[in-house]
Amino acid sequence: MTEDCAQAEYRSPFVTRWAGPEMIRNWSDLTKFRTWRRLWIALAEAQRELGLDISEARIDEMREHRDDINFEVAAQKERELRHDVMAHVHAYGEQCPRARGIIHLGATSAFVGDNTDLILTRRALRLLQAPLAQACRNLAEFARLHRGVPCLGYTHFQPAQLTTVGKRGCLWLQDLLDALGAIRAMADEMPFRGVKGTTGTQASYLALFDGDAGKVKQLERLVGSKMGFERVYPVTGQTYPRVLDYRVLTTLGRLAVAAHKMAGDIRLLAGLKEIEEPFGQKQVGSSAMAYKRNPMRSERMTALCRFVLVSAQHAAFTGADQWLERTLDDSAIRRLSLPESFLAADSIARVCANVTAGLVVNEKVVRRRAEAELPFMATENILMAAVRAGGDRQELHERIRRHSMEAAERVKHGDGENDLIERIRGDEAFAAVHGALDEMMAPDNFVGRAPQQVEEFLAEVVEPVLADYDEPESEPAALRV
Repeated sequence: MTEDCAQAEYRSPFVTRWAGPEMIRNWSDLTKFRTWRRLWIALAEAQRELGLDISEARIDEMREHRDDINFEVAAQKERELRHDVMAHVHAYGEQCPRARGIIHLGATSAFVGDNTDLILTRRALRLLQAPLAQACRNLAEFARLHRGVPCLGYTHFQPAQLTTVGKRGCLWLQDLLDALGAIRAMADEMPFRGVKGTTGTQASYLALFDGDAGKVKQLERLVGSKMGFERVYPVTGQTYPRVLDYRVLTTLGRLAVAAHKMAGDIRLLAGLKEIEEPFGQKQVGSSAMAYKRNPMRSERMTALCRFVLVSAQHAAFTGADQWLERTLDDSAIRRLSLPESFLAADSIARVCANVTAGLVVNEKVVRRRAEAELPFMATENILMAAVRAGGDRQELHERIRRHSMEAAERVKHGDGENDLIERIRGDEAFAAVHGALDEMMAPDNFVGRAPQQVEEFLAEVVEPVLADYDEPESEPAALRV
């Protein structure tokens, strides 16, 4: 094997393994530099419309070469100039000799750099919504299907009262739905940095329009509109406020928190053999232990969620440390944290949709675990029924206490069987309720309103939200390793 092959260089696993093709393309150099050219065209169009001496022929030349980026020329120019924006201004100018004098007219680097980041960020927020909505749709169906299946509930990961499998799914769904709403709202309110000039004062544009402030304001509205933005930042320094990046990445953090919680629960339940994530027919769980079915997709989800949560801190430090109108120590970190946070979030949403589409509930295991703890939970109901039948509350309480301690000892140090109900059945003090014990022990009696809560939540909260999202016309692409 030669060492000049693709495998001889580091490649991000987001690209080679996890993220979807649309999100990868969104953050590619090709998309970035084509967006720069769209911005330069929009600026020239707006300047012409407002009276600057820019011919339509020059703009047509720019449009003709909007998408065919001459990367080799740009790379050569950047080696000479040590400035990526000016390198691409020169490269574009070589393709558009008639228009080269008006490309980037009045603008500063942030005009293309920052506005492009905002365009790509908004598109990325929108791309996340489809797989996340599908995960929510999957969980809604899971909750509906299992709404009445009693299972052991836990607090502190210790057995507590019963709930249902579907109700637990609603807890996951509620968090993911919250993340979906936050991502949608962030995309809808995303502002445009606008046409502001070097320190945000628009002085260069004011000079271009001979001091006509009205035209400068119109210019900004026109360019924003051409790029699809209704809202433009009213004031900026050279860059848009970097606190926006923190808001965006903490919004992704809400997805990470929700997915991490669900993945952690699935991993715990997989260890109890109650729930399993999808597992391929030829999938290998362990290189040594052939019998294992590790919850590797949920484990991946957990790891990627950590990445997103940590990345938000980069944006916090960057936003807090911007000096006056701007400083360039934001550049390198943002080249990493913005694209990779979205690639990670996309990877999370995709694996989340995949896992929720194939969750397996082992109902017999679920029922056995619930029934093993149910006698302890039933003691209060048994006590109350026996007292109503004429028994002495204090005497009966003491008898149940002793039976419970002996049954617990047997579970922990004996054969593992919980024989508490058999002990009560054999105690003549509870003779008045012996005939009702089987009915009183039905698990459905201990789940409260959980099935109704599921139905109400799905109908009143979930369905109205998901109605805004179309179901996919085809099966999603298979999840990569």
